[in-house]
Amino acid sequence: MDDRAPALASNRIVPEPPKPNAADAESLDAWGFQDSGFEVDAAGQVGFRGRRYAISGQAIPDLLPWAEGIIGLPLDPRDAFVSQYPTPVPERMPCPALEAALATRIPAERLSTDSRLRLRHGHGHTQEDLWAIKHGHLTRVPDLIVWPASEDEVRFVVDTARAHGACVVPYGGGTNVSEALRCLPGETRPILSVDLRRMNRVLWIDPENRQAAIEAGATGLEIERQLGAHGFTMGHEPDSQELSTLGGWIATNASGMKKNRYGNIEDLVLDVTAVTADGRLARAGVGPRESIGAEPSRWLFGSEGRLGIVTRAVVKVFPKPEVQRFGSVLFKSLEDGFAFMRDVQRSRVMPASIRLMDNLQFQFGQALKPRKTGLAALKSRLEKAWVLGVKGFHKDRMVACTLLFEGNAEEVAAQERSVYRFAARHGGMKAGASNGERGYQLTFAIAYIRDFMMDHHILAESFETSVPWSQALALAANVKQRLWQEHTKRELPGRPFISFRVTQLYDTGVCLYFYFAFYTKGVAHASEVYAELERAARDEILLSGGTLSHHHGVGKLRQPFLPRVLSPTALAWREGLKRAVDPDDLFGCGNG
Repeated sequence: MDDRAPALASNRIVPEPPKPNAADAESLDAWGFQDSGFEVDAAGQVGFRGRRYAISGQAIPDLLPWAEGIIGLPLDPRDAFVSQYPTPVPERMPCPALEAALATRIPAERLSTDSRLRLRHGHGHTQEDLWAIKHGHLTRVPDLIVWPASEDEVRFVVDTARAHGACVVPYGGGTNVSEALRCLPGETRPILSVDLRRMNRVLWIDPENRQAAIEAGATGLEIERQLGAHGFTMGHEPDSQELSTLGGWIATNASGMKKNRYGNIEDLVLDVTAVTADGRLARAGVGPRESIGAEPSRWLFGSEGRLGIVTRAVVKVFPKPEVQRFGSVLFKSLEDGFAFMRDVQRSRVMPASIRLMDNLQFQFGQALKPRKTGLAALKSRLEKAWVLGVKGFHKDRMVACTLLFEGNAEEVAAQERSVYRFAARHGGMKAGASNGERGYQLTFAIAYIRDFMMDHHILAESFETSVPWSQALALAANVKQRLWQEHTKRELPGRPFISFRVTQLYDTGVCLYFYFAFYTKGVAHASEVYAELERAARDEILLSGGTLSHHHGVGKLRQPFLPRVLSPTALAWREGLKRAVDPDDLFGCGNG
């Protein structure tokens, strides 16, 4: 942790700071980068703009026809639900003394009261958040935004806010899907959003001990660029990896797609430094493991901005893999694919990533394939005829598993032999490296589709849970059935879309990641209706033995469910900790 320790610093690499990249400008009113997203051209054809992803610049002719078949209603690409962004931005609470005090040390370009930036810092990326900024309103947003460029500046900002009776809300990538950035409507103090994106450096890499110190505002994209230039990786790839930050990963207790090889965030982080209401939370050094009683830095995992601002962390790093190979397998049924996943986990010979899509999600992936012509189209037809006609797969039952193998050549070969042996045992058929790579990379592009669908009268969102092996398939079936029932009970138009995938494996169970959508044209208070249905799904998850969250966190969205998963004593301990370390609620985000 201590950058000045000479005995540790001799072999450290100090990477070049990341250079600002205009191409990485982010959207204020939608997920992702400004240069990317689904769109409809003048001819009514759906495509994906930009050049960032494999799907970029491609026409996607099957998406809307397939969606029509699933939803059971016609979808006219020209029938747009026009966004009203920006919807009215709440008036600022005046705080001239606070602004003047901050301006004594923070340059003017790193302080802002701009209404659109204030709006952006008051929400994350739930469908409710996006609906509010396009078709509704937020009742309270930050009054002032500050971009500190160092830990000392963070301490100055926090101390200044405290001295002037303001509250502080940390801001990283703004990608949360738990309403963690929503400001409390009844907050009477000035709200200061502390945006850490200027603190995005890998401070040092220790190649001998395979550690790195990284500032909390660095996104996954920036971390991998800086580490990769020196032959290392952190290996943490959540779906939001391009946009979410190290501090956010710690604050939400995040998980990534390559968890099998590198671990979840709690496995990767060796030490955390934070600015709290009482000062700097830090320790003198980092060892492989230690026993020093209760470890305060561990309280920050999953704290969601309630206890302080994470400013940096020391993390494990790994040599970039010598070999990276993708793969994919088709199974005739969900049960076959699930049994395969269980056998792979128990073998302990794991690929870096292994994800199983149910039939509907597999179909969705197929519908997102760009148009093929000539020999490529002929090859695709022949492959489909072979799979469905000769091999006996059924298009409405088959499922797909995507694979990513990493390591040295020997490790990868061993992983492939083991995994494909289990696949054959359960009737699986290899579907090729290109399909595996496409499925893995599509994860990043597919996040853009929620905003596109909202613009065409479809509300969609994802939610997740972890569940023991023995209850996983029953839970998935129960959630699907419950959402169908809730949709039918409200006489909503068309049919709902409900699918899931198995994304992370553990000795004791799995993470299930659901996608849910329904058509909203003519539905009054559509966003509130969606929220009701999502709460019903969460209720069913808990009734079926699942957890409140696997990696999205609690925020405000899932806060009402906490008494169902924690005892009164556990809840009292949480609140007691908050009162002890932040008695004045300086970090007044109000999260779970």
